Amino acid sequence: MKKSKRYVEALSKVEKGKLYTKEEAVKLAKETATANFDSTIEVAIRLNLDTKKADQQLRGAIVLPNGTGKTKKVLVIARGDAAKAAKEAGADYVGDTDMIEKIQKENWFDFDTMIATPDMMPALGKIGKLLGPKGLMPNPKTGTVTLDTKKAVEDVKKGRVEYRADSFGIVHVMIGKASFEEAKLLENLNAFVSVILRSKPATVKGTYVKSISLSSTMGPGIKVDTNSFDN
Repeated sequence: MKKSKRYVEALSKVEKGKLYTKEEAVKLAKETATANFDSTIEVAIRLNLDTKKADQQLRGAIVLPNGTGKTKKVLVIARGDAAKAAKEAGADYVGDTDMIEKIQKENWFDFDTMIATPDMMPALGKIGKLLGPKGLMPNPKTGTVTLDTKKAVEDVKKGRVEYRADSFGIVHVMIGKASFEEAKLLENLNAFVSVILRSKPATVKGTYVKSISLSSTMGPGIKVDTNSFDN
């Protein structure tokens, strides 16, 4: 595959094998964002996890201090007061079995996040095969199964990101856009890394964080020195 001129130019700015401080990495990620749109800046953290073990399957959510720069569409499956609270909090869609039927019959997925009250979970279980592969099934671990629909909707709108370690023990999330100021990207990066460090499973032996890298959409990966974070 032929690499674009922009990519080759961006790659030349990144020193191979060098570990950058988090400040340098954020600066470079912005500089190497070569796409002709406002690139997304992502962080990937490789962890020493055995994801076959139930207690080492890392999953959760965090509201980033400066948001992600992306507005998410929220669907809330709830009834009564919880539905009313969700509407008032700014949910894009609110409903119960009518919405579940819409997804099932029309293959409708015009939303990024689904929040549900616990009583609606049995009904949602029926379309688990549709929601699961898309990562849309609400889960108590990520705060998307809750009675407090107001807070859940507000958190998503503020810039809440969900994370989950894949089978290789890698977690990756978006920490903002290339147009963000360096200080804001850095604050988001610090917040996410500290959540991952605090979530270390007790059964993990040896080095927990193997590597951290930053990249922009279509930009090269930039390795970050794990020691530049306060462990």
